[in-house]
Amino acid sequence: MDKVVSLCKRRGFIFQSSDIYGGLANTWDYGPYGVELKNNVKRAWWKSVVYERFDILGMDAAILMNPKVWEASGHVNNFFDLKSDCKFCKKRFKTEDLKDKKKCPECGGELTEPKSFNLMFETNYGSVTDKSGIMYLRPETAQGMFVNFSNILDSRHPRLPFGLAQIGKAFRNEITPGNFTFRTREFEQMEIEYFVRPEEADKKLEEWIQARFDWYLNLGINKDNLRKHPHGSNELAHYAKACTDVEYNFPFGWSELEGIANRTDFDLKQHAKFSGKDLQYFDDVKKERFYPYIIEPSGGVDRAVLAFLVNAYHEEKVKDDLRVVLKLHKDLAPVKVAVLPLLRNRPEIVELARKIAQGLKKDIITVYDDTGAIGKLYRRQDEVGTPFCITVDVQSLEDNQATVRERDTMQQERINIDKLKEYLKNKFNEGDR
Repeated sequence: MDKVVSLCKRRGFIFQSSDIYGGLANTWDYGPYGVELKNNVKRAWWKSVVYERFDILGMDAAILMNPKVWEASGHVNNFFDLKSDCKFCKKRFKTEDLKDKKKCPECGGELTEPKSFNLMFETNYGSVTDKSGIMYLRPETAQGMFVNFSNILDSRHPRLPFGLAQIGKAFRNEITPGNFTFRTREFEQMEIEYFVRPEEADKKLEEWIQARFDWYLNLGINKDNLRKHPHGSNELAHYAKACTDVEYNFPFGWSELEGIANRTDFDLKQHAKFSGKDLQYFDDVKKERFYPYIIEPSGGVDRAVLAFLVNAYHEEKVKDDLRVVLKLHKDLAPVKVAVLPLLRNRPEIVELARKIAQGLKKDIITVYDDTGAIGKLYRRQDEVGTPFCITVDVQSLEDNQATVRERDTMQQERINIDKLKEYLKNKFNEGDR
């Protein structure tokens, strides 16, 4: 894990937030390569669940919502953790994580008695600073889809089963155990709320569990490090009839990437009760009105990014040197092609390399780099997961060919410069990588 964290900072994937001021615990900034990887993960998810299906509609709800939403959902009254403070060093700990309930694990000081803390971030709406102006940063994206259920029915007229998909930020003011970006107070979710007839809920739950499991496999996750964890009755949320987590075997152990739950009709009934609005679905064929059950696949963007990074990290010996390479799936790689001049002190080679990069950039995410010797440039691109490097040399000026090097095999092939784009597109379209 330390090697992955080091690579992320060294190569511009992920930085400690507010680093020059000493940072802020469990908050992270995504650098130039990190934001591309993160966007590619979100793009792959959106493509899979929205563009490739006819039964899912996309949306983007506001982060700030009417406080009554969180009363209806149960977050105001039930979204708590028990926490204890150290009387000496003043650090706060989640009570359930403490082996010794009386002594601080950091300094050995005396702990306070456990107290309940609401996990939602409070803020004030407008200029009002009393209790009437209290708002919350949403702790999940799901509620925005539930409260828009009738809007979707009225505007798009979908038939069951259908779903809503959303990617967005959520916030939880909880004590986090670290583990890099796995658990943070500010995070991004990829969630689907899939509305079904109650009698079809069990079947649809199993279909979604398999579909979400396969999504990670199809993007290169090692199947030996991926598993399904069905929740026992003591693990289920109060609203859930059943739930299965997709878990990844991180260096710190098996941990949840995504949960797929049968939320029954709890959410629509709650919002109907608190809002006074009819949120039932009318089946115009069977002439019946009812509350649909909801199947919810809910995954974390940041957790998925971390899993893909850990999964892709490889070390190997090449001629007595250590080669570090990120074997990212081609759809996730931040950069697809790097164009490198063999000799940066030859203007004609540099000019040709830049011309090639500019020509490719319109169709393929391409970078140009001449800031080091060719061996160093290769290693740099290996570490950020670039699938192909194109080297322009002296011979290129004579035969109009460039050397294409493949990341995973390191095999090299001379390709006519005029046919590079076609060659690369064919490479990206074949196989898994």
